[in-house]
Amino acid sequence: MRKKYPIVEVDWLDAEEAGEVGWNNTKEMLKLAKKPLPLMQSLGYLVFDGVDHIALLSTVHPECCSTVEKIPKGMILKISYLVSKPDEATPEAPAQ
Repeated sequence: MRKKYPIVEVDWLDAEEAGEVGWNNTKEMLKLAKKPLPLMQSLGYLVFDGVDHIALLSTVHPECCSTVEKIPKGMILKISYLVSKPDEATPEAPAQ
């Protein structure tokens, strides 16, 4: 039987690095430093929910899957459960 994972939408702030290789104009970098972080939205199967991060897959099959997207919990603003509720489908828990 196939394991059931909740489908979630995650709103999170992405880390960002700006500038070119080599020297950059200080005034331009200080202006970029004040810009808000990019607000990202990810959608997928919640396959892991640990202390420090969650992990999503976009495609699952018992023998293969998509790449894994790991998002640090400190960057997450909101997790919305779209299909399964947490008590109906459970992601992997961290190993003790």
